[in-house]
Amino acid sequence: MTVKLVVGLDGTETGDRALAFAKDLASKIDASELIAIYVIEWSPFTFQTADENAKRHLRREEEIDLATSRIVEPAVAALRSAGFNARGIVRHGDVAETLDKLTVENGGSQIIVGRASADGFTKRMFGSSTQNLVMHASVPVTVVG
Repeated sequence: MTVKLVVGLDGTETGDRALAFAKDLASKIDASELIAIYVIEWSPFTFQTADENAKRHLRREEEIDLATSRIVEPAVAALRSAGFNARGIVRHGDVAETLDKLTVENGGSQIIVGRASADGFTKRMFGSSTQNLVMHASVPVTVVG
């Protein structure tokens, strides 16, 4: 049985620490997979004109491409070159909800996130999103300092 560990990335040093912790944990497990996930905060409840919505869709696709190429693909490539079974996912949505949903959909058994950063995923996470993730996640959550 493969143990799937989900790592919430944010493109900062704290995300790197979460990734390092996940690598260390995975190295102690016989069969593991690391799933690097980057969630772009996105609210479906923004009221805009039809023209703004069309542009919003394009911006959303651009953000996914940038996060994939700048954050997730390099992390996955580094994990694979270190001998780990790894893959990456980038999505838009509420950070805590989306991270939990993707973890469940992909059979993850634990979520690992960084505690705090000056910007990005963990900054958004450490407020009410982190509390929601820790309190409502379907699997155990490890918050790395």
